[in-house]
Amino acid sequence: MKNNEEGDRREGRNRIPVVVQTSSDFQLDVLEKLGRLEAKVNMLVGNGQPGRMRLAEDRVTTLERNDIRRTVYDRMVAAVIAFAVSAVIAFHEHLVPK
Repeated sequence: MKNNEEGDRREGRNRIPVVVQTSSDFQLDVLEKLGRLEAKVNMLVGNGQPGRMRLAEDRVTTLERNDIRRTVYDRMVAAVIAFAVSAVIAFHEHLVPK
């Protein structure tokens, strides 16, 4: 047995020890993990209060509204600038003295 272990080490193979849990240890471990998972889900979704997902959705909605409003303002400013440039080009001969 010892020669086989030395051969495995020389070849770079490591044996992974097998951990055997009794059913009650396994059940406790699973229940603990389920409890942590439930707490995280309640934190995300909310448990009678707005959760993080709801707050994030509200922020995204607000940002979308602001983006639409900003887009309208940008278009209005671009239209005013385009009108002003067109007016200057159209009245160029009248504005420049000969």
